[in-house]
Amino acid sequence: MPQHVEIALTLATVVLAILAMVLLRLAPDMVLLGGLSLLLVSGVVSAERALGGFANEGLITVAVLFAVAEGIRQTGGISFLGQRLLGQPKSVTDAQARIMIPTALLSAFLNNTPVVAVLMPVLNDWAKKARMSVSKLLLPMSYAAILGGLCTRIGTSTTLVLDDILRDKVAGGGLSMFEIAWVGLPVSIVGIAYLLISHRWLLPERKPAISTFDDPREYTIEMFVEQGSPLIGQTIEAAGLRHLPGMFLMEIDRDGHLLVAVSPNERLQANDRLVFVGVVESVVDLQRLPGLKPATDQVFKLDSPRSHRCLIEAVVSNTCPVINTTIREAQFRTRYNAAVIAVARNGQRLPGKIGDITLEAGDTLLLEAHPSFERVQRNSRDFYLVSRIEDSTPPRSERAWVARMAFVGMVVMVTLFDMRMLNASLLAAGFLIVTGCLRTSEARRSIDLSVLLTMAAGIGIGNAMEDCGAAQYVAGSLTQLGAGNETLVLAIVYAVTMVFTNLITAKAAGVLMFPIALAAAESIGVRYEPFAVAVIVAAAASFATPIGYQTNLMVYGPGGYRYSDFVRIGVPLSLIVWGLSILIIPEVWPFR
Repeated sequence: MPQHVEIALTLATVVLAILAMVLLRLAPDMVLLGGLSLLLVSGVVSAERALGGFANEGLITVAVLFAVAEGIRQTGGISFLGQRLLGQPKSVTDAQARIMIPTALLSAFLNNTPVVAVLMPVLNDWAKKARMSVSKLLLPMSYAAILGGLCTRIGTSTTLVLDDILRDKVAGGGLSMFEIAWVGLPVSIVGIAYLLISHRWLLPERKPAISTFDDPREYTIEMFVEQGSPLIGQTIEAAGLRHLPGMFLMEIDRDGHLLVAVSPNERLQANDRLVFVGVVESVVDLQRLPGLKPATDQVFKLDSPRSHRCLIEAVVSNTCPVINTTIREAQFRTRYNAAVIAVARNGQRLPGKIGDITLEAGDTLLLEAHPSFERVQRNSRDFYLVSRIEDSTPPRSERAWVARMAFVGMVVMVTLFDMRMLNASLLAAGFLIVTGCLRTSEARRSIDLSVLLTMAAGIGIGNAMEDCGAAQYVAGSLTQLGAGNETLVLAIVYAVTMVFTNLITAKAAGVLMFPIALAAAESIGVRYEPFAVAVIVAAAASFATPIGYQTNLMVYGPGGYRYSDFVRIGVPLSLIVWGLSILIIPEVWPFR
């Protein structure tokens, strides 16, 4: 096939792929895999080069880092942020500063997507306790995670993969752990300052389309303060039990003596039984508090350990054999291997001891059980409906210090001992699995296959553009547009990448623009580093649309945002980052 035909076919494939992602909103992984398949079948790229992305070291590293982040999440390794760092804000600006600075710091060392995933429920609870709209906090948190991810080589999966492509293409190339911080740190400082100043005019207050606390079912649940609990000696206020969203502390049973109208200054003691009233989502929050367990004795008699269980709601049918008997007489735990921890009837809470409640058809039971209960009882005649509560498995908080140690060790090995990121992350993930912080099934589920496929297919298309000369052709056009001026060409390359990353996702934009940027540097006879860094920063700095980066998409619905909110506050931020980057990059990485 003549070269000009190969170039035309490759560019047409890339253009069609971009249009499919922008206009049809098709999944980037499927679109890019389809485009790569077309180029492979037509002979534009060899099988070895087309599939080279699937063996990319950075891609494998990203997959392993998903598992590392999941291990930290499963142990509640960073959930301490909710109480220790966030505290009681004096204003919305104060609240945003309290969340954005820790988020940016964490995102520099942990992939920013799992950081946002872990912090979202913490932030939702905190916002309700502070009596402020979560829409004022979620989008700034997403932007802070993106900005913080620009400060290290491992902050974003996009940076990690593009840096690894650079190492493959250029002998001795690649960035050190903190090298990109020359751009990332000032950009993060200015970006966070911009958000703190502009939010009152550019970020309106929104209400989520669906509030998780609009659930009409209220439960009464007793929680038990264990011996050795970290809550012992803390006041109700300090323990975070004062302003629980959707729930209130009704009374404390202390050695048979009832404390009602509990003061926020009341100090918790071992063996206290705390009686709460609230909706199911708040029960999940109670489950996550270390040192606090359901007070029903049946929970301690279940076969599986607590870290293997979850919360399940089940509606009792009129053919259930235990109706018209008390839970104790029905021997519910023995019959179903599940412990009833609360009961709701007609959406109303039922007072009294759990074991003394007489079950009726239509009662909604809140159960603690092994996840297999849902599968076994889904089609049972005993229950009308069986539904698992998402993310209700109690964290393995006793292993949180082990997970933190694994994470710190990984960062130390990379920064101080110059270990390859893949090796360090494999050691950390293996350590988390061996020590019980992470189960192998959880490690598998944590890996986002769509992200990996997008990157791998994009790398293959990038190789095709390079092999057939399409990258050089586009680079030549950009060079002519910039009249051969290094800074102007750099600004154009950054701008094109910036537009693409907001329209077709960061991963796709980065892997498609990278070979073009390197070819542009070669065409004007300058060093490759400024152009490589420009694409890395531009691809990761996606602020103007919710679809450009996954953290923006994660907060889109829960924050009740509109598309225009991202445009209004994100476009100026993108332009600020663009201008700062073009000023800083040539100073740190000279053209010649």
